Amino acid sequence: MTHRSLLLLALALLAGCQGNGHHEARFHYEPTAQVPVDPEAASGWHAKPGWQGREFMVAAANPLAVDAGYQVIRAGGSAVDAAIAVQLVLTLVEPQSSGIGGGSLMLVWDGHQVSAVDGRETAPAAANDQLFMQGGKPMPFFAGVVGGRSVGTPGTVRALALAHERYGKLPWKDLFTPAITLAEQGFFISPRLASLLAVEPYLAKDPEARAYFFLPDGSPKPAGTRLTNPALAKVLRTLAEQGPDAFYRGALAEAMVAKVRQHPDNPGLLSLSDLTHYRAKLRDGLCFDYRQHRICGFPPPSSGTLALGQIFGMLEHVDMAALPPVRGEDGRLAASADAIHYYSEAARLAFADRDRYVADSDFVSVPQAGMLDKGYLAERARLIGARSMGKAVPGTPPQAPVRGQDATPEFPSTTHVAIVDRDGMAVSMTSTIENGFGSRLMVNGYLLNNELTDFSFTPVDEAGLPVANRIEPGKRPRSSMSPLLVFSKPSGELAMSLGSPGGSAIINYVGKTLLGTLDWGLNLQQAIDLPNFGSRNGPTELEEKYTPPSVIEGLKTKGHEVTLGEQTSGLQGIQRNAEGWFGAADPRREGVAKGE
Repeated sequence: MTHRSLLLLALALLAGCQGNGHHEARFHYEPTAQVPVDPEAASGWHAKPGWQGREFMVAAANPLAVDAGYQVIRAGGSAVDAAIAVQLVLTLVEPQSSGIGGGSLMLVWDGHQVSAVDGRETAPAAANDQLFMQGGKPMPFFAGVVGGRSVGTPGTVRALALAHERYGKLPWKDLFTPAITLAEQGFFISPRLASLLAVEPYLAKDPEARAYFFLPDGSPKPAGTRLTNPALAKVLRTLAEQGPDAFYRGALAEAMVAKVRQHPDNPGLLSLSDLTHYRAKLRDGLCFDYRQHRICGFPPPSSGTLALGQIFGMLEHVDMAALPPVRGEDGRLAASADAIHYYSEAARLAFADRDRYVADSDFVSVPQAGMLDKGYLAERARLIGARSMGKAVPGTPPQAPVRGQDATPEFPSTTHVAIVDRDGMAVSMTSTIENGFGSRLMVNGYLLNNELTDFSFTPVDEAGLPVANRIEPGKRPRSSMSPLLVFSKPSGELAMSLGSPGGSAIINYVGKTLLGTLDWGLNLQQAIDLPNFGSRNGPTELEEKYTPPSVIEGLKTKGHEVTLGEQTSGLQGIQRNAEGWFGAADPRREGVAKGE
């Protein structure tokens, strides 16, 4: 089966969409055909062609989710309406990465301003900074993850509702129709989900998850298995009819709390009061300039935009356009050793500051202006020499408080959605349940997050200084999610919507793509295809198999400690071009784009 035919088959969902784009319009969704995809489709690299549309575009991590968003826009919905439908379907078809049991960060461009809808999870009111300490030492990561201890108050449902209240066009309840229909009529386990189930050691310990994802003999259900999820369909019907309050109060909330607090080995602290009092927050976007573009992203509790602002603030002092990609022995384009050197050194410096200063700004003072101060970044850029510095130390930005050294473990599983609608409204949304399959607790057909492990396990460093990202009641854990909207400075027009999953590596995945498009003149698909690279203030991390040996050797001669790994990004994005909107998706995962 060719890649094109695979996508056509996976997207064979037809809809009779009627409506004029107002709230009284009704959205009709009718899946009429599904077939299993090739079980090998998720392994290795599968080249994506890029997708051209003139009026609108939807890009996400699964073809069924993309088609739901596509149909919503065809029915007159906004980009936010489409994002809601996409996220609800992803809860069903990509449960390892995101869902209603987790949190999300959504950027919205309405033609006038960039708004940031913060649906990040919060620590329970009963939590304290000793939650992941055991005998005076931080507990092993998965000892904290698996069970109720790691579950934060989910924020995605509230965030979707807040975004819809401000930017929605179709009725709230209609946006649940695709996910409800697929949950009731069935969908097929994708190759990526099957491959992750095959190596997942904890999920089957939960009775509900075991019955859903595994065969009676305990082996994972294979790719192509048809799944239905009547429990989730019932939840979604309730939310569609009663609104988001039904998730945070009453029977659904009680079931969530019981699941967390009654875990036999690792109970958690989530309470009905935590759910009742949770609120999504509307924040202003955080923007910085790079050459001829203005790049807008999420403020704290995300660290992504600040880190990227620092990296590119330092790279402005380097002629990166003069260091274009090279072609490897296999014919693929890849960043040169010189380009990776400058980028990775800037990333080391940015990650050093990130780990020292960035956390939830509602709880700690984050020196955002100081970290992006041009004079400070010029000073930091002068630390970049001809050879790698190895490990960077934090700087002292203007107005910086005294902070301890962070000890936050980060192994999240995440998803990204990019949408531009017919009116030019754009969404860039990254969503997560933290680690793959979250806390491994399933309730009413969806998985609960383990977001509390995105806090520093240790509250103070060896010097006794408080860590910015320590656990506090009601606090939002620091995130690396980096949803971005990029604008042309000369015209003011939206140029791109993009982002990626990948934990703290998200920052470098997105940074690589910005370099490819803004400095090297690649289209968005070509930039996504470049082998991943960067540093998180440790080794220089390169993508195994795809980074040319000459590049690896070139970096070693510059003093870099090099590590090779899979670097499985999941970039999705949309780029303005002469024909309209160009959608792109990462060849390392199952995402696609679709528009017209």
